[in-house]
Amino acid sequence: MTVDKIFFGYMALVGLAGGALLVAYPAVGDFWLKPYFWVLIAVAVFDVGAVLRGQAPGSMLTMPARLLGFVIGVVALVVVPTLAGSSVQFF
Repeated sequence: MTVDKIFFGYMALVGLAGGALLVAYPAVGDFWLKPYFWVLIAVAVFDVGAVLRGQAPGSMLTMPARLLGFVIGVVALVVVPTLAGSSVQFF
């Protein structure tokens, strides 16, 4: 399994977990840190793992892979509350 596929799965999991949190507790969406920033922070956290292992930042993933992972996370974050019928505001 490549690092890109692991990253895409990680981002899908982050998006689904964030969406489930928004369905369970809709007031969390009104917090000062908006939900789409949760996904952006998850992208940064994945890269911190590479730095801790002694690799150069950005050496693991290409920019298109990062952008696709971010899109996967945000789509999963939006789809879960939409399918649940929640009236959460994302932006």
